[in-house]
Amino acid sequence: MILIDQNYIKKIVIKRLPNSHKGNHGHAFIIAGSKSKMGAAIIATKACLRAGVGLVTVSVPKKERATIFTSIPEAMIEFREEKNDWEKYNAFAIGPGMGTDKQAERKLELLKEQVKSPIVFDADALTILAKNQNLLKQVPINSIVTPHVKEFDRLFGNHDSETERRTKAETKATELNAIIVLKGNKTFITDGKQSFENTTGNSGLAKGGSGDALTGIITAFLAQGYEPINAAVLAVYIHGLAADITLETQSEESMLITDVIENLGKAFKKIQK
Repeated sequence: MILIDQNYIKKIVIKRLPNSHKGNHGHAFIIAGSKSKMGAAIIATKACLRAGVGLVTVSVPKKERATIFTSIPEAMIEFREEKNDWEKYNAFAIGPGMGTDKQAERKLELLKEQVKSPIVFDADALTILAKNQNLLKQVPINSIVTPHVKEFDRLFGNHDSETERRTKAETKATELNAIIVLKGNKTFITDGKQSFENTTGNSGLAKGGSGDALTGIITAFLAQGYEPINAAVLAVYIHGLAADITLETQSEESMLITDVIENLGKAFKKIQK
């Protein structure tokens, strides 16, 4: 197992060229949000933008469009009810706050059927996959599945310890040809061949929205051309590092994920020293 520290991160981080333009940094597409969970869409989208993506489009219900326009003017919108032109995008994520109704399930099926590049699956998308194991078995190669402990057990059965979950994660990553990010105190990442343990982060991240932000960050790195395993590793590390930097102005109790997103810039500066 590889410990993810700053020395390892420096080996995989891609330096941003000074003469680049937005087209060089990818276009991410995030399916997120529903009537009562638009915060998840905002958090994922804002984190994606803060992680360096050139463009981001978020798919939300048409009735909820004003929430995005007013909260994140830098983002573009596609309406959940309409057909998508998948060819425009370099990276895809689905799940944060999108709900688990029939419409959400159908959107996930369409994405899986029509997009062959890796997809980040999180939150409500994981609930849908847990209920339909055939869908789980058909995720595109090198997709990134990001469960917390309870979601992991819903996907892969109950486990008595973190050690058992990690062993199962390695097995399932191999079976699915996917990357599993088992979120927790020391987040564990595996593609079945290599496994990693993160060394950043603190209990301030033990709040709603943290996973949504991580999804946005992973998707940003995929869109920028990182290999999927490196996108996951870098995202987990910098997400935790931004949380550690946030302790300079907040406590673990008072920290909000929006504070963490605002400190992503300082985290990038720290790993680029």
